Amino acid sequence: MIICIDIGGSAIKGAIATSPDAITPLERIVTPLDDRAAFDAAIAAVVAQAPDARAVSISITGVVDPRDGRIKVANIPCIDGRALAADLSAQLGKPVLVANDADCFALAEAGAGAGRGHAIVFGVILGTGVGGGLVVDGKIVNGAGGFAGEWGHGPATATSAGTPPIAVPRFPCGCGQVGCVDTIGAARGIERLHQHIHGIAASSTDIIAAWQTGDVAAARTVDVWVDLVASPLALVINVVGASIVPVGGGLANAPALIELLDRTVRQRILRRTDEPLLVVGQCKVEPGLIGAAILGLGAHHD
Repeated sequence: MIICIDIGGSAIKGAIATSPDAITPLERIVTPLDDRAAFDAAIAAVVAQAPDARAVSISITGVVDPRDGRIKVANIPCIDGRALAADLSAQLGKPVLVANDADCFALAEAGAGAGRGHAIVFGVILGTGVGGGLVVDGKIVNGAGGFAGEWGHGPATATSAGTPPIAVPRFPCGCGQVGCVDTIGAARGIERLHQHIHGIAASSTDIIAAWQTGDVAAARTVDVWVDLVASPLALVINVVGASIVPVGGGLANAPALIELLDRTVRQRILRRTDEPLLVVGQCKVEPGLIGAAILGLGAHHD
């Protein structure tokens, strides 16, 4: 038995896991963002609910440097730069694993979701930000710096898109670069594009809902968005050779949007297939918890 925890910018979600199929959720706790002591106390409170757990496995919205275990996590300032696994292990008296949430999503979908039976699974997050994780033969591929799969960052977006093409600025990104896929591919990206094209502020959910009812302005925004996102995603798929790409995050709640992106991506990759490639993730339990469970149970099995 282990404790698995999914830490986001708004909530800490914990569960007791004895297998990837036997996960019992615990009560959610609000994530302390600016108070390190309160953050540590929140984690300790989750772990205290299962004192006999052998280990703690954490999925978190951040990237762990494999050289020193320090985590880069912009939306939880109190732990940014900490060697989180080592710190928490010392405080809790148990082994602690920490992994990126997109990696855990990909691992969950590879082991218990849409990626079952596929050797190479590229999990995509299209939510508040754009992320990804690569799983090969059931193992997360981390790479130097732990950034493998992070297709949302890097100057990869086009400067015009849509039919007919419209000029698109290279928006500054929170990572410090300019023109990242994250700036236009996430939910905030759709909103940013809508504002740029039409001068109208609207939420991503409203834009997608309007698109689905035939609204011309929303359709234009979605057309530009798909054009911008499909090419860098097609490039990643060509490079890693994934045969399935499960999609999570808020935009995955619009299956029609993912289906449109899938059709466009399949037109731009080398491998021709009539079968869906991008699919909405299938894990019903929080995939971060499932991925953390798979990771933790695999590391601490007898």
